[in-house]
Amino acid sequence: MKILVPVDGSSFTKRMLAYLAAHDEWLGDHQQYTLLHVAPAVPSRAAAVIDKSVLRGYYTDESEKVFKPLRAFFGKQRIQASFVAKVGVAADVIADMATKGKFDLVMMGSHGHGSLTTLVMGSVTNKVMANCSTPVLIVR
Repeated sequence: MKILVPVDGSSFTKRMLAYLAAHDEWLGDHQQYTLLHVAPAVPSRAAAVIDKSVLRGYYTDESEKVFKPLRAFFGKQRIQASFVAKVGVAADVIADMATKGKFDLVMMGSHGHGSLTTLVMGSVTNKVMANCSTPVLIVR
């Protein structure tokens, strides 16, 4: 099974990884994991005055901060995973990659706010579910 795992390094990512580790059916060679970190784009006015190589370095550093402990986790579990870093609006990038990459499942952590908070703030998880046809497993 091809599984896309969006990660941001938050406690919700850690909770999702704990769920993964606690359920043997998610471990093993029969799963193909792709971990995705989406860095928010630097505003265009600021990006216009920053050297492109500095900007690329910034995005790479932000993703590597998230990926470093995840590489250790997947290495300890002896699970092969690929790591992909992108820049943009998280929900849009996740949904687009899930669809274009023909993933079987998107597995992501969520904070589980109530409907009022979601209405006011929005939710990456809700937007992903609304914008892609790939099944989404939400770990709270």
